[in-house]
Amino acid sequence: GSLLTHVRRGDIVNVHSLRRGAAEAIEAIAHGDKQSSKVVGRTIREIDLPDGTTIGAIVRGKEVIIAHGDVMVESGDHVILFVIDKRRIRDVERLFQVGLTFF
Repeated sequence: GSLLTHVRRGDIVNVHSLRRGAAEAIEAIAHGDKQSSKVVGRTIREIDLPDGTTIGAIVRGKEVIIAHGDVMVESGDHVILFVIDKRRIRDVERLFQVGLTFF
């Protein structure tokens, strides 16, 4: 998990292999605002997740929110994702990269 965290792009803070490497659980931190981010300010339903990717929960401060379509992602949220198609991991990382307008 530690090594995988360092080779991932975006603000990926934790990665765990599941099913002997066939899938991954990823913890990513959402940054930015609706203009600079593909996830912040959007409900889970509105996020264009890659095929085979599911958001399982959002950790906001000390609160754990079970993911459902109406949950809005806020800046600073830790988003827990499950990716069953490892070819889609780069797409997931791109979701959590902020645009240049953020800086």
